[in-house]
Amino acid sequence: MDRPTALVPRHYVAVGPGPEDVVADPRGRVLTGVADGRILRLEGLGDRVAARVEVIAETGGRPLGLELLPDGDLLVCDAARGLLRVGTGDGTVRVLADSVAGEPLRFCSNVVSLSDGSVYFTVSSRRYPLEQWIGDIVEHTGTGRLLRLAPGGDSPEVVLDGLQFANGVAVGADESFLVVAETGARRLLRFRLTGPGAGRGEPFAEDLPGMPDNLWRGAPDGPIWVALAGPRVPALELLHRRAPGVRAAAARAAVHAPFRPVGTIALQAYDDQGRLVHHLGRRHSGYRMPTSVCEAGGHLILGSLWERGVAVCEPPAPK
Repeated sequence: MDRPTALVPRHYVAVGPGPEDVVADPRGRVLTGVADGRILRLEGLGDRVAARVEVIAETGGRPLGLELLPDGDLLVCDAARGLLRVGTGDGTVRVLADSVAGEPLRFCSNVVSLSDGSVYFTVSSRRYPLEQWIGDIVEHTGTGRLLRLAPGGDSPEVVLDGLQFANGVAVGADESFLVVAETGARRLLRFRLTGPGAGRGEPFAEDLPGMPDNLWRGAPDGPIWVALAGPRVPALELLHRRAPGVRAAAARAAVHAPFRPVGTIALQAYDDQGRLVHHLGRRHSGYRMPTSVCEAGGHLILGSLWERGVAVCEPPAPK
């Protein structure tokens, strides 16, 4: 893979602990959720001094992935409460799903909606909660899932199972497929919704140079952006080839060990054929563990599970 183009930060805007996902609305405002349960709307991020941070709702849990709906409401994957619908005008919070086949929904990660009203969302792990996410990455449990909630439904169905830390999800321009990030496998999967192979997963982009987290697509004809939360770790991949008992023991140690992300960060963007459009990176970044990226106001906005704010970066040059 070619060397990445330099990722150029402009400034940092403090918003609160762990703005894990960032999405942009049609007016160029950015929405994010932080660790204390608040959903925030950020405006004027291009000017560090004039940036405005507004609380629009509180989920009472831990919001992760977000998806704006055509009517302005927000779908929220809450690691503690399940799949939520949040009114961005009045702050109302409604639980859409908190279990699947009688099993409580834990660690909902990212969500996307289709034009027919169906909603697809991921569960990263059935074994580890968000607070112990590194345990799943180390143990390589393969308990991630992709779920579907039918229009007007109240009980989701599992459509893809056995994923290695299922994470970000995005929809193809023609809505014939989804792209799902498998953080623990360093790959993106294509899940076909229609046509030959519908209902099955297949490779979309493999052997990524880091661990993919949230995905974001601003316009149907735009690329699918991928935040790489951390670089490739060869020692971890060797561990994944060991016996399950060895991996489980390593995971138990990992969840109790101090964690600090490295300073190497990267972003990528792909077209609908799985071709790499942009690859941006920075080796010594003060902003660590980018878990999301979106475009807003002519900038790239980065979110992070680790940091206490969002980073505003220069967009890539057009190709």
